[in-house]
Amino acid sequence: MASPLPKRTSDPKEAFTEALDLVKAYARQETVAPLKNLKRFVGYGLAGGLLIALGIFFLALSGLRYMQTHRFFGQHITGNWSWVPYLIVCFFGFVIAILFALRITKGDDRG
Repeated sequence: MASPLPKRTSDPKEAFTEALDLVKAYARQETVAPLKNLKRFVGYGLAGGLLIALGIFFLALSGLRYMQTHRFFGQHITGNWSWVPYLIVCFFGFVIAILFALRITKGDDRG
């Protein structure tokens, strides 16, 4: 079985070169490799976030159009009250954003 420690040499220049190579390999193993693995998770996270945002946008837009075209409050909202459906949609959008923000936690809560 091979020893994980480098061979002892009497030449200080060769020992320094081996030590430097060992430090470089360790740094590469502990920094570059995890970053390459993290790229996949970031990509899935961005794609999922974009799809959720697009879905919520279309859901809010459909709710707005429904309130504008149907008798949501007993009558069509026109004139000076035409801004009410926009306010309702913005309010629910902020509620959804706050709920999503509260779900963000520190650390790994999967167990």
